Amino acid sequence: MTTIQITLPDALAQEAAQAGLLSPQKMERILREQLRAERLERMQAARTALAAEPLAPMTPEEVGAEIEAYRAEQRRAAGS
Repeated sequence: MTTIQITLPDALAQEAAQAGLLSPQKMERILREQLRAERLERMQAARTALAAEPLAPMTPEEVGAEIEAYRAEQRRAAGS
């Protein structure tokens, strides 16, 4: 576990504490929800960009070359 310290305006800290938002469990949930929302935003932006300018389809030869390159990288990583 990591301990973090944040600085908040007094009024905000008091209000958040009274609402139970500063407990470790609540903070974890808030952070996880925010991270998920940001991942979804990035994915949607990527989908929008891809829809605006789609990639050309790969040929069977290109797919085969990508697969072989991946397998060769996996073999190198495994030390084979």
